[in-house]
Parts: sequence; C-alpha cells; structure tokens
Amino acid sequence: MANSALWVGVLTALTALGASYITSRATLRAALTQARTSARAQALREQHERRRSTYREMMSCTHAFNEVTWQIDDVDAAPDRETKDRLLTQMAEHIAPAIRGMNRAIHEVRLDGPAEVSAAADHARDMARRVQAMLKALIGDDAPERRAAYDAAYRDFRAAYVTFIGLARETLDIKDEDD
Repeated sequence: MANSALWVGVLTALTALGASYITSRATLRAALTQARTSARAQALREQHERRRSTYREMMSCTHAFNEVTWQIDDVDAAPDRETKDRLLTQMAEHIAPAIRGMNRAIHEVRLDGPAEVSAAADHARDMARRVQAMLKALIGDDAPERRAAYDAAYRDFRAAYVTFIGLARETLDIKDEDD
C-alpha cells in the first residue's frame, strides 16, 4: 500500500511539473505575441505620423508654388506689355524656389512611400515644371496660344496634385479591420 501511495505521489508530482511546463510555455508565447503586436502597432503609428508630416510638407511646398501661379491674374490686369513682362519675370523668379521646395519634399515622399504616392508626387512636380516652362514662354509673347498652353499646363498640374492628395489621404486612412 505504501508502494502505491508513493507511485500516486510521483505521478501527481510529474503531472504538476508537466502542467506547469505547458502553462509557462503558453504564457511565454502569449507574452511574445503581445510584444510583437505592440511593436508592430508602434511602428505603424510612427510610419503613419512620418508620412503625414512628409505629405504635409509636399502640400506646403505646392501651396507656395500655387501662390506664384495665382499671380497670373495680376498679369492679365496689367495695362501694358511692359508691365505684363515685368510681372511675368517676377513670377518666373519666384517659381524656381517654389519648385526647389517641391523637389526637396519629394525626396522625403520617396523615402516614406508608398510607391504610388511617390509617383503621384513626382508627376505633380513634373507638371509644375511644365507650368514653369509655359510661364517663361509668356514673357514677351502676347499670343493667345501661349496663354492657352500655360492654362492647360496649370490644369494638368492641378489634376496631378489632386491625384497626389487623394492617394496620400487614402494611404493615411486607418481602416477598421472589420471593413
């Protein structure tokens, strides 16, 4: 009988050790999973904030570009060719730094991505360069075709910029996993 009690005690101890081992392994796995999930969530939050900041900078630089292009109304209202050319020259001088700002911002967008937002930012900047070329062509040339080309280039730029904004917004949207 004492022999049986000993075996029951040994089996009980082994069962307790086995259960403890299984419980500790499950607890360790749960802790590792939670740590990985927390780290991933933090990395996604940081990526989101970095992208938001980068996209804002691109939008700010684009706004500076737009402020120059909006001065075309002053050119249209100018009383003579000399005044128009002076205003156009001033616009051309101010548009170059605005595009340099866009170039700087695009490098950040390229780093933070994703690729489609980066491509849209590049395209908007390329269209801004086209506007710049059309603006310079207006200096000393009163032909309506030149002005129409400038307006078309600006519309293309604006469409490219709106596309960038849409893709950036879509990238920054936080979707509920149930959606």
